Amino acid sequence: MAPYVPRTRAAAALRMKQIALDNQDRIIRHLRAQLATGRRGLAATKKELEETQVALEASHNVIAELTEIGLSMSKKIEKMKVKKQQVRANHVECHQKFQARIHEAKDSMQAQHLIIEALVDEKDSLLQTIHGLQEANNAPAPFDGEWEEEPEEEPKEEEIGDIPLGEGEIDDEYDIL
Repeated sequence: MAPYVPRTRAAAALRMKQIALDNQDRIIRHLRAQLATGRRGLAATKKELEETQVALEASHNVIAELTEIGLSMSKKIEKMKVKKQQVRANHVECHQKFQARIHEAKDSMQAQHLIIEALVDEKDSLLQTIHGLQEANNAPAPFDGEWEEEPEEEPKEEEIGDIPLGEGEIDDEYDIL
């Protein structure tokens, strides 16, 4: 069959208008499809934007919490530094006090040592005086400067056989498993 050929000018004009309407209809459908695709893309973009905003807000919350933790830690660190300085100062003070006590004890020991030496010298002098007087009087010497030590008795050690069986205590505290 041959293509339709209009017979009159009015029919041809009508056919041209029909073709134009069909073309416009195709264009409108195409534009509607593009609009729907654009709306779907816009909806997806809007959803992504909302998710990004939620993530951003969560991120801001985390940053705020971390900032608070950081400030808290900074305060604790400052307190620890102050405490460390106090401990160090107390340590130095205690060290100085102990050094002073040690120095006092050494001085006291030296003084006592000097007193003991003086007493020993005085005792020796008195003993010489006593010996001199005894020799002058021809009397026997009551003390010759030497002590007689009595022999100490050594304690008798118990032999293993002397320990009665069954009467000892077992200490489980140090048992190794």
